[in-house]
Amino acid sequence: MTKVGVTGGIGSGKSLICQIFEKLGIPVFYADQEAKKLLDEDPKVQEAVIDYFGPDIYGENGIKKSLLATKIFNNRDALRTVNSIVHPVVRELFFRWTEENENAFPYVIQEAAILFESGGYKDLDFNILIYSPEDLRIKRAAWRDNTDEEHIKARMKHQMNDEEKIEMADAVIYNDESQLVIPQILNIHQQLTRK
Repeated sequence: MTKVGVTGGIGSGKSLICQIFEKLGIPVFYADQEAKKLLDEDPKVQEAVIDYFGPDIYGENGIKKSLLATKIFNNRDALRTVNSIVHPVVRELFFRWTEENENAFPYVIQEAAILFESGGYKDLDFNILIYSPEDLRIKRAAWRDNTDEEHIKARMKHQMNDEEKIEMADAVIYNDESQLVIPQILNIHQQLTRK
């Protein structure tokens, strides 16, 4: 079975694109959602995060997301450490999930924000980049997350630029409000179901 990656910068529309693939009957593994769940629910992940940041990083309702964000977005080593704790577990979950869906579908999708940055794209057979211009992504993400543009720009600094990602991608979906998205998705879907 073909394993497909879908990635893109903050506010590019990854989740929307993946929902359309789901409407076509393709299962999607949302890696970023799984990573957030692991931080709140997996005892080994929690223990490793506490070892690095101290017990104050967790509260009664799980990880203190705003505190974690402050610590990792101002410190590349902290970001690398959290990724090195969470990503191997997410990868293992994805491959277990893929085995459960073996032979049931022509392909499955893993949606992840930092697929190229983490090297996760190497585990996949085909990688799709969702491209949107930076100003549009900032506007979308600021509206979606109810935050200011400076906060979004700070988060974007930790992601690879789109030009590099385009070079690494097997296909690009332009979600830039100048092209229709559905025909692009259908074209890729036909390509992947013909394999």
